[in-house]
Amino acid sequence: MIYWQLFLAFFWPGILGYGGGPASIPLVEHEVVDRYQWMTVNEFSEVLAIGNSLPGPIATKMAGYIGYEQAGILGAAVAVFASVAPSLILLMALLQLLYKWKDAPQVKRLTAYIRPAIAVMLGIMAIDFFRESYEGAGLVQMVCLAAASALLMFGKWRLHPAYVIALALVYGAVFLSP
Repeated sequence: MIYWQLFLAFFWPGILGYGGGPASIPLVEHEVVDRYQWMTVNEFSEVLAIGNSLPGPIATKMAGYIGYEQAGILGAAVAVFASVAPSLILLMALLQLLYKWKDAPQVKRLTAYIRPAIAVMLGIMAIDFFRESYEGAGLVQMVCLAAASALLMFGKWRLHPAYVIALALVYGAVFLSP
């Protein structure tokens, strides 16, 4: 019964919490504190503070912690799945709909309109990365890392980008850390 309660406690906020994790926090609090009385308001606020201090989505972190506290590892898995299930179901339905209508002229036109917007957003993100890199490490370090990365990925070595990123992280930890 506890697994079903955990599922419902995190599934409903996932459906009703329009706006992502922060928007669903009051809904999760209602389920955890008021409905099932698994925690007090103070305990919930502490879990929220811990969740906010860690990287990643707040809703899944809170679901994992509360699920683990109530029913162990399986409880954590059920609660995390319940928190992502609404998005997963909606995404699967949307993908089926797009796959069904992929050859329709309206979908092709929509895709043609979306591509430039994505390209602009990626360009802005790249410019922000370069600016932050320039301000944080300096021009020489930025140019050297960019050139070395390009050579490693597109030169004779043809390294996978994940390895290049890992090497850049090691370089930054060794040479650029204060």
